[in-house]
Amino acid sequence: MAGSIQTFPDLDALAQHLRDRLQEKKVILLFAYNGTGKTRLSMAFKNLGKGGDQRDTLYFNAFTEDLFTWDNDLENDSEWVLRMNTASRFFAGLAELEMESRIRSFLHRYADFEFDINYKEGTIRFWREIKKNKNGEDEPVLIKVSRGEENIFIWCFFLAIAQLAIEGQEAYDWVKFIYIDDPISSLDDNNAIAVAAHLALMLKKQDRVRVVISSHHSLFFNVLCNEMKKAQRYFLSQDQNGYHLRDTSDTPRFYHVAMLRQLYDAARSGELYTYHFTILRSIMEKTATFHGYNKVGDIIKREPDDEDGTLHYRYVQLLSHGNYSLFEPVEMMEENKHIFRKILNDFMNNYRFNPELFPEVEEQEATG
Repeated sequence: MAGSIQTFPDLDALAQHLRDRLQEKKVILLFAYNGTGKTRLSMAFKNLGKGGDQRDTLYFNAFTEDLFTWDNDLENDSEWVLRMNTASRFFAGLAELEMESRIRSFLHRYADFEFDINYKEGTIRFWREIKKNKNGEDEPVLIKVSRGEENIFIWCFFLAIAQLAIEGQEAYDWVKFIYIDDPISSLDDNNAIAVAAHLALMLKKQDRVRVVISSHHSLFFNVLCNEMKKAQRYFLSQDQNGYHLRDTSDTPRFYHVAMLRQLYDAARSGELYTYHFTILRSIMEKTATFHGYNKVGDIIKREPDDEDGTLHYRYVQLLSHGNYSLFEPVEMMEENKHIFRKILNDFMNNYRFNPELFPEVEEQEATG
């Protein structure tokens, strides 16, 4: 039911729930902040489909990216190659499938470099220019691509394999599920939008596999929601009681607004944890950018002599940093809860959102 929250004691139970939901839904979209357990959830989902030599999930996550490593040719500093861990089944049978042309059809949407794959050596070379060598032959001028370009290449490599699975190619006819976790960690907003729109188009056209996509990137996630309106949408959170899956199918597709509603509800209930400052800071950063300010402090400290604003900015800076706030949820002290409510209320009063989303705010103002 839309708006409902389900709690799961561990990631295996949550992964099984997602598998069960995919009996009815073709695509599940999962929004969660970093540190919630998205990557571990993708592995739990994959492991539930393993049995002996059998498997049913093609996945993209941080482990997929780790299948590719740079050999920087430290001795000669000229022959930089990206090595593939060919021991992984991820690369099984690719040499016969014309992967270069398949990858290139995706890659040229986002990047302007070229590449070739040496399947025997398990290496990939990159270049942008072709020059004549001393024998008058054309030869690529090899480069080491940037981290963002590397991530885009690996993503396009994965897309080419996913396309094979969607088409039911023999080498990948075992794929029943595709699980994608945060494919755009190093991309700018333009590429994040392009990747999301292209991925949605690719998935909407097929009916062979079921798909889970998880991300902490709100812009990427919003585009997916807008493009795949029939997908099941969840917000995933974690605390000491387990993993919480909130059905967000009827909430605004702009997830910073949905997160603001979550903060508002948490402030009212008193169940405030230190990571709520991290969420609030993220929302404030988006608001500051939208209104043309340089930093979060500019929308908290509205006047040069605003002492409360200066103090509140320092609180947001201090309490929104630190791994403890994401990986080990800690309830705020009462003093910090009071300060959090004051900062949140000031922010909501100064930057108006749709009042229908916060009816009690309107009631309090009318009676206050």
